[in-house]
Amino acid sequence: MADANADADVDADTDAGARAWLVVYLKGACMGAADTVPGVSGGTIAVIVGVYERLIAALTSIDPRSVRHVASLHTAAGRATLAEDLLRMDAPFLLALGAGVLSAAATIASAMSVAVERYPAPTNAFFFGLIAASAVVLSRYVDAATPRRAAVAAVGVVFAFLVTDPSLSGGGDGATPPVLFVAGAIAISAMVLPGVSGAFLLYVMGQYEAATRIPRDVAGGVVAALGGDVGPLLAALVPFVSFVGGALVGLFSVAYVVRAALERHREATLVFLVSLMIGALRLPVNEVRTNVEGPPTEVAVVAAVPVVVGAGLVFALDRHTDDLEY
Repeated sequence: MADANADADVDADTDAGARAWLVVYLKGACMGAADTVPGVSGGTIAVIVGVYERLIAALTSIDPRSVRHVASLHTAAGRATLAEDLLRMDAPFLLALGAGVLSAAATIASAMSVAVERYPAPTNAFFFGLIAASAVVLSRYVDAATPRRAAVAAVGVVFAFLVTDPSLSGGGDGATPPVLFVAGAIAISAMVLPGVSGAFLLYVMGQYEAATRIPRDVAGGVVAALGGDVGPLLAALVPFVSFVGGALVGLFSVAYVVRAALERHREATLVFLVSLMIGALRLPVNEVRTNVEGPPTEVAVVAAVPVVVGAGLVFALDRHTDDLEY
């Protein structure tokens, strides 16, 4: 009887552990889904679901020197030491959360890629609503009253306005491996920026369409490879490796810089981010005007509903999270 009770306790603990990791995975999925849409922040979702502080602590505790223990995995002591290091870095949590982020991001990104290609006007109008509303929400946490912050705001608006010039933003046509590498490094920094979306940063850089197309191209390449043609897969892996490689580098460099900027110059950093959003509104406006032929009234009719829906989503999210600190 005692053995049966012990076995039951072990099974219960196993089930509880599995459910706990499933919850972490689902929280990561929520973050990944949010961060693929300009104007919705995966960092904000991390705050909402209660994993933000643990995520930052885990990321900053990663020690590359632990890799040296891999060479001694054939010994019990080596395996034990590596296991201790992984637990200290909260690696199981990062793996479960990361799996959720990646799986959801790949799925939603594929859908957004189709939307941008087939319905550019309403999709970009939707982005306008998301970004404009996010700027309004985030502006509540900033104060640009000082001359220094006003100058920072002006620089941010002008910079975003110039970067999103139609003649410079190729909608992903200039997505060379080096460009995608840099884009991945910058976009990943949004993980430590509640209120700012990685997709928004890609959108400003003109790499949103190229980045969201990557999962679909890789999936198509895998299907082709199963049929005996590895060419499409090899072609798809070039942008994939470039973007993911940049994201990994950014995770251990750009993200730390952004975090340090928030800690030391919080107000100025947030002012700059809000001004980026305001200046970047030029991009969706231009995309809508380019893809809708007709008078301004027709453009307004096409854009009105998506703008309202996008803004409504952000304001609804803000309403239910206004007690959270960013």
